[in-house]
Amino acid sequence: MLDAILRRLIPNYGRPDDPEVRKGCGLLAGGVGLALNLLLFAAKLCAGLLTGAISVTADAFNNLSDAAGSAVTLAGFKLASQRADERHPFGHGRIEYLAGLAVSLLILLVGVELGKDSIAKILRPEPAVFSVLAVCLLALSIGVKLWMGWFYAAMGRRAQSPTLAAAAADARSDVLATSAVLAGLVVSHFFQVQLDGWLGAVVAVLILRTGWGAARDTLDPLLGTPPDPLMVADIEKQVLSHPQILGLHDLVVHDYGPGRRMMSVHAEVPADGSLVELHDVIDRAERELKERFGLEAVIHLDPVETGDPWADRLRALAEELAQEIDPAATIHDFRLGEGGEVSFDVVVPYDVALSDGQVRESLAGKLTEREPGCRPAIQVDRSHVL
Repeated sequence: MLDAILRRLIPNYGRPDDPEVRKGCGLLAGGVGLALNLLLFAAKLCAGLLTGAISVTADAFNNLSDAAGSAVTLAGFKLASQRADERHPFGHGRIEYLAGLAVSLLILLVGVELGKDSIAKILRPEPAVFSVLAVCLLALSIGVKLWMGWFYAAMGRRAQSPTLAAAAADARSDVLATSAVLAGLVVSHFFQVQLDGWLGAVVAVLILRTGWGAARDTLDPLLGTPPDPLMVADIEKQVLSHPQILGLHDLVVHDYGPGRRMMSVHAEVPADGSLVELHDVIDRAERELKERFGLEAVIHLDPVETGDPWADRLRALAEELAQEIDPAATIHDFRLGEGGEVSFDVVVPYDVALSDGQVRESLAGKLTEREPGCRPAIQVDRSHVL
């Protein structure tokens, strides 16, 4: 049903890699959210004024912050869809992450203010006035928020948007919050127990928890996170499908916003191969990565010696010694130089406790102990992938 509506409203719907489709999904979700949250704010504010309950009024202003978040989402998708320019050659996609962070901060602000008001209500409790109309309005808002949570999540999957995923999480927390407020009104009326301030505090905690989770999810891509291990495995399988490419290392994926990723990787190729032929192979591999994963790829050629028994034995020994430091350690760029020089890079995970210098000294010492005639020249790297 939703897909049929979206096909009518969004041109080229069904192609999530199309920036215009992402923009259309984001603008539609933001517009619907803005309208519904403003309506819910008005309804809950009326309910709060009728009952005098701080928890109901606070829940209303929570919806007002959601409306502001929807406005930020609209602006974020609009700005993020701008074309690259001289000052921003990689586009404006990260604006969407900033929009998601702004939504998260609004959620946290509402949680803090609600917490302060709820503590005051606990210290100085006042009975709330029971109103059937208020109960009906709160029950209706729960149904609307359930639908909004589903709608945001569905649109977020289609647009691959962390901002809409954060909005979906916020809508689900609103359902819990409003349910707690509604239950408090009913219990307070029938059992004469003053729960208003305590329920307001519970709502505040739920809102703060949602805001913190959403902030963390939007900060991570801004700070930089390793790529999905499954995607890394698929990339390696795709590139290594070319028999001329013997191995890969130093894979780095740069995220410039949803749907805007670049990557670089070093490909090991035979040192005695045809440069023209190898260049054509690399060009094909880069095009395949663009077509299959939507990645702007840059592949660097690293020539390696092949067919030399002495070099093969030393490389196997270096790999064995590196994995004694950590089983996940790997080596690459292995070369034999003049005067017994053995140069290579070793890649170790970030959680290895040894410093780069300690890794280098340990590996060089073990290698010269096993092969006294060699002079190791070792570069230590930390893995960019999980």
